[in-house]
Amino acid sequence: MKKILFSLFSISALLATQSCKTDFDTDVTDVVVTKGDADFTKYVALGNSLTSGYRDNALYSDGQNESYPSMIAQQMKLAGGGEFKQPMMPNNIGGFSNLPGFGGRLNLQVVNGSLAPVASDPGGTLDNISAGGPYQNMGVPGAKVAHLLAPGYGNPAGLASNPATANPYFTRFASNAQTSVIADFLAQKPTFFSLWIGNNDALLYALAGADSSVETLTPADQFKTYYNMLIAQIASTKAKGVIANIPDVTTIPNLTTVPYNPLTSSVLGGGNIAVGEATIDKLNANLYGPLVQLLKAVGGGDRIQMLSKTAANPLLIKDESLNNLGPAITYAAANSGNPVLAALATYLGATYGQARQAKASDLIPLATKNAIGTAEAGVPADLSARGIAYPFADKYILTSTEVTEVNTAIASYNETIKAAATANGYAFVDANAKMKELAQKSGIQWNGVKYTATFVTGGAFSLDGVHLTGRGYAIVANEFVNAINKQYKSTLPLVDVNKYSGVKFP
Repeated sequence: MKKILFSLFSISALLATQSCKTDFDTDVTDVVVTKGDADFTKYVALGNSLTSGYRDNALYSDGQNESYPSMIAQQMKLAGGGEFKQPMMPNNIGGFSNLPGFGGRLNLQVVNGSLAPVASDPGGTLDNISAGGPYQNMGVPGAKVAHLLAPGYGNPAGLASNPATANPYFTRFASNAQTSVIADFLAQKPTFFSLWIGNNDALLYALAGADSSVETLTPADQFKTYYNMLIAQIASTKAKGVIANIPDVTTIPNLTTVPYNPLTSSVLGGGNIAVGEATIDKLNANLYGPLVQLLKAVGGGDRIQMLSKTAANPLLIKDESLNNLGPAITYAAANSGNPVLAALATYLGATYGQARQAKASDLIPLATKNAIGTAEAGVPADLSARGIAYPFADKYILTSTEVTEVNTAIASYNETIKAAATANGYAFVDANAKMKELAQKSGIQWNGVKYTATFVTGGAFSLDGVHLTGRGYAIVANEFVNAINKQYKSTLPLVDVNKYSGVKFP
């Protein structure tokens, strides 16, 4: 398995500073702190993993201590805010050893002279801390909008069902097995709330390559129904609050770091260019050359080109939006007069009927990098290398068509969220705009330190490429504080982004 590697030298970029500019508009550090029209006595945060402090592909105690709601609560205490308890994990590793799929945090480790994120074993078994509640940070990793409304979402018995009807992170602190997240929220009688939910309604689908057999994309009308139901329940408390919208999938390093064309002579040769060139010659002679001829014969000549020894070559992928030329390929191969192609005719048609080389507009999830070149089960060894000789299945790639599908859904979600904020007089955070700002090369600066969405060295995103570092969450916290101050005439001070942790190096 290949690792996601980084030059040790490249981390020096983290030490660079720019000017002393700070890219936040309303820093009120030197102003007397007041609550304005708000009441921060009982602040409760609703959301998903981004609210909980999840980072490095796990929920662990250090990350929770640097969650954006915890930062906001500290500022609120300066204006009469009360206690803010979080459902702390019992260790600094995360994961649950008695639940498959819940591993421990990622850590950077030196592997063959370079740095790679390596997963830890889970830190312990699933615990229950409901007796210590209620908890004011009600961020539940993995939750979609509908999940916050669902009774029994914290029922341990639901963890064993297929598909699961409960969430282990909520089972840890739910008041009882039958309750819902929103019911436990209402029981606390909050005077102020924050809500950042909806990311998973699109993001999980995107990270699964828009493969609906793995994850589903919430339809826009369904999202609107559930979100407005949630807002109606929240509004019944008469609490003031702040809600945030959802970032586009094109703003997160998990989907923008791996290039669409990583297949160079060096990569294909494991660092040995001569070996890589020989591999390319073999692939062109035995696979790409025949495929190019067959595709030209059946009207798909733009889908695959010969591999280059001097340029970076694109991954080979399956695009389900393409017209399936499989039957035509099978017929052409069987009647080509080439005994080798004739023998492989059925296989070639079935495998490459919707195959094409990736384009710059396709997105490659970080997890796919580790799968490049791994063997596809049941395929002859010479043809089994995923992304090289065997086209990556749908779940490994987010095609340009699928990117449009997901971002169109997110745009609709965000219209619903903004309308809810406007209709109820809530403060509004344009998280989508802020993440787009982070995704620019210029990034965001705080007291001379620049933060970007560049994987690892940008400082804002953690090792899973989806969730933020402590510094990234501090940037988000300041957006929430600015929105609160603007809407409610409070003067909460911004948090010091640079005092929180970034990516931790060995």
